[in-house]
Amino acid sequence: MSEEIIMPQIGQDITTGTIVEWLKKEGDPVEKGEVVCNVEGDKGIFEVEAEESGVLLRILHPEGQEVEVLKPIGYIGQPGEKIDPASMG
Repeated sequence: MSEEIIMPQIGQDITTGTIVEWLKKEGDPVEKGEVVCNVEGDKGIFEVEAEESGVLLRILHPEGQEVEVLKPIGYIGQPGEKIDPASMG
């Protein structure tokens, strides 16, 4: 089962964050706790870590895009796993 990568809550009254850089590409292996991307809010740049080990299945938002906090920005899962497009944010 794939795991969502979520735009973190990066400040008390912050409603969006901007993806600064993806450190992994789709298909790259990731380990739990490994930084997969950096996001920026009013207070600076924050690292987003993988919640599960697997591969980066899908990047939903490219670098430079602003995304609402707590929304999915990507998916991690097992190699070859398919993602249901209806479940994507």
